[in-house]
Amino acid sequence: MKSAAKPTPPNEAARLSAARAYECLDSEPELEFDALTRIAAQAFGAPIAYIGMLDSDRLWLKSRLGLNVRELARDETICAHTVMNLLEPFVVEDLGADERFKVNPLGFLEPQPRFYAGAPIVDRANHALGTIAVLDVRPRTFSDAQRTTLMDLATAAMTALQARRNALELARLAMTDSLTKLGNRARLEQSITIELSHARRHDLSFALLSMDIDGLKRVNDLHGHSAGDEVLCLVTERLNQLVRDGDTLVRLGGDEFAIVSRHCDKDKATALAERIAKSIHEPMTLASGAVLRVAMSIGIVAYTNAVSSVDMLLSQADQALYRAKQRSISRRLSPLNP
Repeated sequence: MKSAAKPTPPNEAARLSAARAYECLDSEPELEFDALTRIAAQAFGAPIAYIGMLDSDRLWLKSRLGLNVRELARDETICAHTVMNLLEPFVVEDLGADERFKVNPLGFLEPQPRFYAGAPIVDRANHALGTIAVLDVRPRTFSDAQRTTLMDLATAAMTALQARRNALELARLAMTDSLTKLGNRARLEQSITIELSHARRHDLSFALLSMDIDGLKRVNDLHGHSAGDEVLCLVTERLNQLVRDGDTLVRLGGDEFAIVSRHCDKDKATALAERIAKSIHEPMTLASGAVLRVAMSIGIVAYTNAVSSVDMLLSQADQALYRAKQRSISRRLSPLNP
């Protein structure tokens, strides 16, 4: 006998988008969620408790007690039923006696759970992002007061998710250039740290491109600082079209940019630099109607085993940029329609 088909919320596409926007899937355990899981287990005397985010095909266990897995296939959970009703818990007091679960979806666990109670974790837009649930290996009753408590814990889990999301957004803002919305120097250093660790573990290379706009000062002098800001945004658009997924593009301030290019050797970085230089030198039309050109000096440094720190790589990139600027013949503003 097959178990009942898993229901799907009518707003499943929007629900999935909302759940993934919290950037919780595949994240590491965190104290706030583990505390709520322990409280749930203790409050209901349950040997198994978890907080899970419901993805398209899995339940990611952000926190768990009494389970040694990090995720469950969506068909191996009862949480698909839980997210169908946003106003009350989904409770099965005896899985063995419920026609819907004659084939226990949690039957792979040993011993097999016989009791399930889960409450939906619901955001302000009424999307059920996941569940907080408790399980027992024996059938049991679940009172109205217990149902209310479980819903309260789901509300607390939602509050923890929102606080986590707010913290992530604040961290992003601290690493974001306000004009171009690119990362800033802090984001660059973070990216290099990650790439250094990855390169050392897997013996892979990556490249750092340090870039400087030639002619931005003249734009500011002739057309004003608002025009200079416009050029910076246009340069950002062109750079964004050239970097690959997984690369990190940042603005370091003023007329300086940088790219951390993953799995990239010196030859590939040189080819990328050539495409960038060509793109940036194409005419730019400002909102005022002025048409002008700027150029980009680019210094390239590829990771080698001799690089021992973020500061060393940044220093090498600065030196490479200085040499590139010295080699530059004439990369100044060239107005096409004075």
